[in-house]
Amino acid sequence: MARILIVDDEPHILDVVRAYLAREGHEVLTATDGDAAIDLAADPAIDLVVLDVMLPRRSGFEVLRELRSAGSMVPVVMLTARDDVIDRVAGLEIGADDYVTKPFEPRELVARVSAVLRRSQPRGSSGADRRPAAARWLDLEIDVAAREVRREGAVIVLTRAEFDLLAALAAHPGVALTREQLGEQVFGEAFDAFDRTIDTHVKNLRHKLGVRRGGGSYVETVRGIGYRGARP
Repeated sequence: MARILIVDDEPHILDVVRAYLAREGHEVLTATDGDAAIDLAADPAIDLVVLDVMLPRRSGFEVLRELRSAGSMVPVVMLTARDDVIDRVAGLEIGADDYVTKPFEPRELVARVSAVLRRSQPRGSSGADRRPAAARWLDLEIDVAAREVRREGAVIVLTRAEFDLLAALAAHPGVALTREQLGEQVFGEAFDAFDRTIDTHVKNLRHKLGVRRGGGSYVETVRGIGYRGARP
């Protein structure tokens, strides 16, 4: 179904994750250090990377930063220490699509990988996904089919999570959406309603979009609730 690269220096984790993902029909490649991860992840045939933070030679952060600076938008799920909020936030700010904390339940990792893969694929043409290929919101053009955002002809590069977040807000301008609602739009059933992942993605999205024409933010905070897209 997908070609997935797992990067971890703990053999038993590689074996367990490989077995669970292979059971879902995925082709699995492995790497045990940061240098090998960069070489393998640069292959355009890789559909997703599961990337540990603590690696020999280069950390997972260094690997992710190099991939993003080289223009690679391959989806990345980070593996972080359970109580290290700094690691989780840092990974998301660099451009990770999601994270799983160690020690983890393999089925949770599979669920999160599946959710990231689903939202990285072009949407179908039936049911709730039947909508125009491109739409305008404020001074942005949001091309759903190409998963691309442009302002005055210039492309704004977003991660997959940031794009899905923007699309959800733009589809309901002026409507306050809770973090739980946005999390379900972006992460699906794998979203943990008690983490602050959405806040980090909103911060990144605001930084990349900048100030809209006429002043003000594209994404407005609704205290005690969540966020809303600015009204036209």
